[in-house]
Amino acid sequence: MIKAGIIGATGYAGGELVRILTAHKDVEIKWYGSRSYIDKKYAEVYQNMFQIVEDSCLDDNMEELSRQVDVIFTATPQGLCASLINEEILSRTKIVDLSADFRIKDVETYEKWYKITHPSPQFISEAVYGLCEINRDAVKKARLVANPGCYPTCTTLSIYPLLKEGLIDPDTIIVDAKSGTSGAGRGAKVDNLFCEVNENIKAYGVATHRHTPEIEEQLGYAAGRPVLINFTPHLVPMNRGILITAYASLTRDVSAEEVKAVYDKYYASEKFVRVLEQDVCPQTKWVEGSNYVDVNFKIDPRTKRVIMMGAMDNLVKGAAGQAVQNMNLMFGLKESEGLELVPMFP
Repeated sequence: MIKAGIIGATGYAGGELVRILTAHKDVEIKWYGSRSYIDKKYAEVYQNMFQIVEDSCLDDNMEELSRQVDVIFTATPQGLCASLINEEILSRTKIVDLSADFRIKDVETYEKWYKITHPSPQFISEAVYGLCEINRDAVKKARLVANPGCYPTCTTLSIYPLLKEGLIDPDTIIVDAKSGTSGAGRGAKVDNLFCEVNENIKAYGVATHRHTPEIEEQLGYAAGRPVLINFTPHLVPMNRGILITAYASLTRDVSAEEVKAVYDKYYASEKFVRVLEQDVCPQTKWVEGSNYVDVNFKIDPRTKRVIMMGAMDNLVKGAAGQAVQNMNLMFGLKESEGLELVPMFP
């Protein structure tokens, strides 16, 4: 059995990690880390775990944790994992970091967008960006994985094939994104109160959202050169889900069959990326509670643009599910182990 520890186990992503790992046949959770609930029964924090998890919450002592487990998941605010990690810890255990600390390769870019000084930049070059469908081979050999953000996962997987194949102009990409409120975390915030969110939709982080440089970096790898995008996220009144609608100019006339063939080239053998049938637009309800990403496209011959669409659950493929997918690769397990979750409907 793989022994796992979770720092940040009482946030939404951490709670989802617990839900998935308790059903994983090869994993035993040994450490439920939470600064806010030390010594409190985990099932008192998340009552859905009553008679399922009997353990109490512990602190975030990564030094001690690394001596007890094979893998550590850090579902924590930016800067915490990077402040706790060191070479000695990495020599003992593998780490899957769900924060942004090691996602962006340029430390100046990270510090500019996240407004903090990076505590351990020496590990940035080593960290593998854990988008399994693109970096699978590197993840298998990694001891430190930077689990991608939710918006970047859905956006990159929706756009990557057409950009990689040169079918769209990198300078014309616009991304409209929508997320449920769990994407903002479990902390109490006025903007996330029921009366603020219910019957309302709003843009936020316009031209300043922290996932922008992460998306640009990943799309830049596909394009083979730097990419700048317009990225506008919106908060919608639902618990879970991300919907991406991206627009770009085509570099030449193409048929729907040609574009579909490109998506199939990259994703036909992928378990968790589903390319939908022609003219079927992705919906968040079709992926809720699962590790699937549904993608599709529509060509607009009038404007010579293509609309690329993606939907996924922000807490599963956008966070905890992808983290487990990365862990499976790191330990040589079946990639889908513990993740064959049928989407919930309705």
